Amino acid sequence: MGRMTDKIALITGASRGLGAAFAEALSDTHHIVAVARTTGALEELDDRIQAKGGAATLAPMDITNADAMAQLCRSIYDRWGKVDLWLHTAAHGAPLTPADHIDQKDWSKSVAINLDAVGRLIPFLSPLLGTEGQAVFFDDPRGGEKFFGSYGATKAAQIALARSWQLETATNGPKVSILTPKGMPTGTRARFFPGEPRDTLVSPRDEAKRLLAKLEL
Repeated sequence: MGRMTDKIALITGASRGLGAAFAEALSDTHHIVAVARTTGALEELDDRIQAKGGAATLAPMDITNADAMAQLCRSIYDRWGKVDLWLHTAAHGAPLTPADHIDQKDWSKSVAINLDAVGRLIPFLSPLLGTEGQAVFFDDPRGGEKFFGSYGATKAAQIALARSWQLETATNGPKVSILTPKGMPTGTRARFFPGEPRDTLVSPRDEAKRLLAKLEL
C-alpha cells in the first residue's frame, strides 16, 4: 500500500517489455501503479517488484475503456492526490500490410489504442501531474514506411498530440518528454521483423536504464 508521501509512477502498458522494465527500475524510488490488460503478467511483475523491496498497485484494465481509466484516475486522486511520473508504453502493433489491404478491425484497434486512448488519458492525467509532474511518450518513427500503415500512422498521430502538449506546457508544466527507444527483442518487434538476430537488439532492462538517465529524475 502506497503512502501519501510516496512518489507515484503510473505506467500504462506495464505488463511486459519496456513498460515492465521501467516498473522494476523505478520501484526503488516510486510506488508503481501498473496498468495492463494481462492480469497474470502484472502479478509476475508485482512478484519481481516485491522481491527487490518495492511496492506496486496493479490495475488490470484496458486503456481503451474510458470509464475504467476515469475510475483509475479518481482512485489515484483519492489515495495519493497526484501522479509524479506517467510513462506511456502501451501500443498496438497491427500486422504489416499494404495500405490497400488494411484490415478494418486492425485499423480500428490501432486508432483506439495508439491514439484515442491517449487523447483521453492526457486530459484525465494532466490535473494529477500538476505543474511538477512529468509525462513520457515513446516514439517509433514508422509513419510513411511501406507496410506500416496502421501502426505508423496512429503512432505518428500519438506523438504529434504529445508534441502539442509538450509545447503547451513548456512554461507551467507538467513536463512532457518524448524519447525514442532502441530496438528491443519484444513480441511486437518480432512480428514486424521476423528472423531479426536478437543479438543486435538491446534488452528492455538496459534500455529502460538508458532512457531513465535521459529523464534526469
